[in-house]
Amino acid sequence: MFFASPSQLKKAGVVGMNKRNVVMIAQNNPRHLYPLVDNKLKTKIILEKAGLAAPELLGVVKTQGNVRELEAFLADKSSFVIKPARGSGGKGILVISGKDGNAFLKPSGSKVEIRDVQRHASNTLSGLFSLGGNTDVAMIEEMVEFSDVFDGFSYQGVPDIRIIVYKGYPIMAMTRLSTKDSDGKANLHQGAVGVGIDIAAGCALKAVQFGRPVTHHPDTGKDLSIFSVPEWRSFLMLASRCYEITNLGYLGADIVLDVNKGPQVLELNARPGLAIQVANGMGLQSRIDMVEKELHHKRGPAERVDFSMGTFKNEY
Repeated sequence: MFFASPSQLKKAGVVGMNKRNVVMIAQNNPRHLYPLVDNKLKTKIILEKAGLAAPELLGVVKTQGNVRELEAFLADKSSFVIKPARGSGGKGILVISGKDGNAFLKPSGSKVEIRDVQRHASNTLSGLFSLGGNTDVAMIEEMVEFSDVFDGFSYQGVPDIRIIVYKGYPIMAMTRLSTKDSDGKANLHQGAVGVGIDIAAGCALKAVQFGRPVTHHPDTGKDLSIFSVPEWRSFLMLASRCYEITNLGYLGADIVLDVNKGPQVLELNARPGLAIQVANGMGLQSRIDMVEKELHHKRGPAERVDFSMGTFKNEY
């Protein structure tokens, strides 16, 4: 196994945890803005106000009285997602994809009774899934109808696209593909596959699992080199526009593709991780430096996307 020295990593432009925390986050993301993305309900509100595409909010469970009202509220709904407003790491997300009589169905086909849904919502209110265990609210969203263009690229889950936005400019992207090792979760540290995505074209650059290069998905056998994101510029536009509505200089935008509605913002993150550098086979610093030189230009989202797609091409 090869280990790079600190000087080699610096030369390669790899951003480490200290710089991420002290410079990237602390200097670019004022703490008072964190609630805009840490609270998914507030995120939903600012996305809707700005006219940015996101899964529709169907309702909010704020009290135990609301929990008791769920049976009537959900009676005519066959698919939806319940998630904590202040959750993290995918905790507390309940996905319902259909009905069988009075029972709801998970994507796995297992049945969920209304009392189970109510218990889940009640646990959410108590803070079981939230950051710091604080009391929370449960959001009920429409379920995204995922496009089949990504079939076979993930095990028990559909890829989302993580785009890092630096001061409004999309600078790096990847998708995280769940595996058996990661227990169906898109967590690279647990064994999910990370695929770097070319900012210029939306196609795969390289893929890694546990930090080592892979060419095919370990469970489905899918050739990862053919991974490509349709409507790619629309993904970059969504991510870039999130800068204006959050004022966060270092931002992670997670975007999914709905078969009917196109790209949708699933979540925003004020503290995006650094594993995206491994998936892309390069560091963030060179692109950050390029953007810094452009900040005297007062560009809008479309112009910033044009710059990123034009500048970050033919590097590989």
